[in-house]
Amino acid sequence: MFSGIVESVGEIAALNSDKGNLHITVKSAFTNELKVDQSIAHNGVCLTVVDIKNDSYTVTAIAETLQKTNLSFLKIGGSINLERCMKLGDRLDGHIVQGHVDQTGTCIKAEKAPGSWIFTFEYDASKNNITVEKGSVCVNGVSLTVVNSLKNSFSVCIIPFTFEHTNFNAVKAGTIVNIEFDILGKYIGRLYADSNVTAKSLL
Repeated sequence: MFSGIVESVGEIAALNSDKGNLHITVKSAFTNELKVDQSIAHNGVCLTVVDIKNDSYTVTAIAETLQKTNLSFLKIGGSINLERCMKLGDRLDGHIVQGHVDQTGTCIKAEKAPGSWIFTFEYDASKNNITVEKGSVCVNGVSLTVVNSLKNSFSVCIIPFTFEHTNFNAVKAGTIVNIEFDILGKYIGRLYADSNVTAKSLL
């Protein structure tokens, strides 16, 4: 379980394909605190540490994960948002994040605003995922508040601290991002879908 508050930005040190899987080696400031079998969110994707060497650790993304997330677009030297799982009793500063990405989206606009940046993302609405105005959404592992919620797109405002301390500073029009929609919204949407009531009627 995660909160969507990025702890550190790691650097991709190595990428190795193996029978459809991808072994991802990350250089991180907190590597010396890790242990094998620990769960870490990478751009919002929960992955398990399988090896640790010096200041880097390795995780493995299976083929299904690569198909459903932006991890297949990683490049050596690129940045990745990192968050270790929550400790029991920690404050929940963001929102409930499982580390299970629902789908990818595409940045269609990135613009500077007074005191912030505004990013707009488009996604495939046929998968029945929704956002709501002022609701929560997780983009590349970052817990954010939705503004301008539409059927297949939404915007978020990024404050300077988040822009500087996550890989949002590398996001631009055309960038593919991981999206995890709010878990409460997903359960309610499924409940009403099974009852032949559309999620849209709840808005």
